[in-house]
Amino acid sequence: MSFELLQDTLNDDDIAGLAQRLDHPDEAVRRIAVLDLAEQEDPALLPLIARALAGDASPTVRREAAERLGGWEDDAVVTALCDALDDDAPEVRTAAAQTLSGLKTGEAAEVLLARLTHPAPFVRSAVLRALRELRLPQAAAPALALTRDADAAVRREAVGVLGWLRLDHALPRLAELAERDPDAGVRRAAVGALAVEGAAAGALLAALRDSAWQVREEAAITLGKLRVAEAVDALDAALRDEYWQVRLQAARALGRLQAVGALPGLAALITHPISNLRKEVVLALGELRHAAARPLLQQAQTDPDPEVRKAARIALAQVDAASA
Repeated sequence: MSFELLQDTLNDDDIAGLAQRLDHPDEAVRRIAVLDLAEQEDPALLPLIARALAGDASPTVRREAAERLGGWEDDAVVTALCDALDDDAPEVRTAAAQTLSGLKTGEAAEVLLARLTHPAPFVRSAVLRALRELRLPQAAAPALALTRDADAAVRREAVGVLGWLRLDHALPRLAELAERDPDAGVRRAAVGALAVEGAAAGALLAALRDSAWQVREEAAITLGKLRVAEAVDALDAALRDEYWQVRLQAARALGRLQAVGALPGLAALITHPISNLRKEVVLALGELRHAAARPLLQQAQTDPDPEVRKAARIALAQVDAASA
């Protein structure tokens, strides 16, 4: 039934009946009532769903209410969801955080920003996650301050906000976090956030030597995105990293940089047992657009993996076009 037809068939008694079901002793009935209320898509009914979120005795019902409030971004709804970040039940807190992360406009920005001083780290990190893709300039200062939070999850989400805002004045702090934060997740997020023109190449090169392979992987990705020419030697060395994921991203970056000098290092990986890595190596060889890559690419045309063979055809076409 369409929304318009449903609205026509409902009357005040129907709404009153749905509201009464929210007080039913059976939690399954209350949960279905929340679903039915949400299906009306009527903003006037949002207070009833918010009431279930705030006061129902069942975590299952409260979680359902948190999920169903998605798509509504007025102050009252966002306030109810922020309040639910403090819920006793982990599943309700998680659902509220997930719903908040789906916000598309900055309509309730002040509600969110006010929660950044909340004593609970979970609340601070969830609110930062909700602010991230909104790209609100007024979130910059508190996010920068929260990169010094005692909680690693909060620092990581604060870095995410700054990464989306792409602010020049935040780059020194992001570079510092990329090199020195004690948490590998924060370092990795900071490295990713440095993927902006003018970022500190030194911090990215240092990240390529990080003790955590995930940080090294992110460093290779970022150096490739920025096409940092002075990173060629370090990326070439990363082709011998103990983790194939790092090697893969190093190969991709070297291809973007058209680093012909890395050809021997790439050639050594043409028969690596991981097919995803072989595919990226082949594509990188194509981006070199150098005739010396042709024998390797011809060899890759007989690879057992069809994706590698397809990549080899594409790469050979690039080399041939460059020669022509």
